[in-house]
Amino acid sequence: MAGYQVAPLSRLVEQFERLPGIGRKTAQRLAYHVLQLPKKEAENFAQAILDAHEKIHYCSVCCNLTDQELCSVCRNEAREKGVICVVEDPRDVAAFERTHEYSGAYHVLHGVISPLGGIGPDQLKIKELLDRVNRGGVKEVIMATNPTVEGEATAMYLSRLLKPLGIKVTRLAYGIPVGGDLEYADEVTLSRALAGRQEF
Repeated sequence: MAGYQVAPLSRLVEQFERLPGIGRKTAQRLAYHVLQLPKKEAENFAQAILDAHEKIHYCSVCCNLTDQELCSVCRNEAREKGVICVVEDPRDVAAFERTHEYSGAYHVLHGVISPLGGIGPDQLKIKELLDRVNRGGVKEVIMATNPTVEGEATAMYLSRLLKPLGIKVTRLAYGIPVGGDLEYADEVTLSRALAGRQEF
């Protein structure tokens, strides 16, 4: 009986197990939950995944995720376009937006420079950032990469590229622990880090 398996269920468990932070037992729990959903709910769940894949792409300005040409921040005329907060991941944008303290623009790198991970500058959205700055109107770029070795190295690399262009480059004042992720930081810590940023 221990060897008894239902192939479609096993495949479903395997797919859940591939998700970050999901172990075998959680994957099994999720698979059984999905199995117990009414057919219509299961179809809606599957369709939501397909819709996300088909309709979500990068904003043509800041490289954040959107289902339109521009993301909601870039479409918002009230935002201060002369200040750009550079983050690693779209989840970091969501974290800053929860603070309701930041009124500038963003730029999403979609990663950090990591030689050990085989990620170089060309694999990040750095060229797009430089293009934005070169178009003019940018006064300050805030480095808001995570306080990790890779995050710091990426911030330093970008700073070296931006400073010769006459741009003020600042770094978040971290009340955020080294090795921590911005997406898990609370709103107060993020607000303080943003307010206490320093020139890089």
